[in-house]
Amino acid sequence: MRLLSCFLVLAVSTTHLCDAGPLHAQCRADWYFGIRCQTVYEALVSQIKKWQGRDGCKMGGQRCLYKLKSSSVHFIAAKHTSPLRGNVDDINFRLVSYPFIVSCRVSAMSVSESWYRVKDHGANYCNLYNLMEGSGLTQASGYREVTSDFMCTQRSTANCTVY
Repeated sequence: MRLLSCFLVLAVSTTHLCDAGPLHAQCRADWYFGIRCQTVYEALVSQIKKWQGRDGCKMGGQRCLYKLKSSSVHFIAAKHTSPLRGNVDDINFRLVSYPFIVSCRVSAMSVSESWYRVKDHGANYCNLYNLMEGSGLTQASGYREVTSDFMCTQRSTANCTVY
């Protein structure tokens, strides 16, 4: 009986923990566009390069200190460094074209390099969203975002003008 009680407590605790979202500061999101992936690729790479320096930090946000690591029309790898605490996040975009129709799916991931970071106030979500918004892609034809608190640490409370 005691073993069963311990098992139930563990099962309920684990289930509750998993419902809260990722166990490490990260974000996974999908975006859909009614435009060619080449256009999406060019917009994202251009925005990453535009925000490489500290200029975007002056307004108090974190639209700065991005670094392009590698890119091809199907994959973009970058890093973002927080100007406040120096936290570094790895960013990846995977772009998939759909034949016969002009559309593009972007699967993106931002993950904190610090293994001990559990909460990030939505910073990993903002790393991705800020690039989408800054590049103008949030206004593109067919724009649609698919993500959640389960896929992105603290997404629902994220303030992307700060992070």
